[in-house]
Amino acid sequence: MLKHRGFPGRLPGTDYHFTIRRANKEGPTKIVRRERYKDRAPADRRADAGFMAALWNHFGEEPFERGNLDAGRLSWLIGREVVAAAEPFDPASYDQLLKIDVKRAQAAFPEVFSDPDAFSWDDDAEDDWA
Repeated sequence: MLKHRGFPGRLPGTDYHFTIRRANKEGPTKIVRRERYKDRAPADRRADAGFMAALWNHFGEEPFERGNLDAGRLSWLIGREVVAAAEPFDPASYDQLLKIDVKRAQAAFPEVFSDPDAFSWDDDAEDDWA
C-alpha cells in the first residue's frame, strides 16, 4: 500500500480522517458510492470540501493511486468528483488509479478552487503517519 507522504492525515481540528495508518489485514475496504443528501451536517460537508482541497493540492489533475487514502472519505466523492483513471475499476484495491473530475469538482466545491487559502494545512494539524 502506497503511503502518500505530505498528504494531510485529517481535517485540522477534527476527527475526520483522510488517510489510514496501515493496510487492512483482511484486505482493502471497498469504496462504495455514498449519497450526499442536502440535510447533511455542515461539519460533514466541510470534511468533504477539505478532502477535495487536499486531493487537489496534492495531486491536481494527475491520476493518483488510492494507497492509504481513507475508503470512507473517498466513498463520499467516488463516481462524481473522483473517478477511476483506469478500467476496470476495482473498489477493493489499494493500487486502483483515481483522478479528479475537475469540472464536477469545481461545480460541487467552488470554494476549494476559488480560494486557495480556504483550507490551510499547517504542520501542527497534520498527523505524523499520514
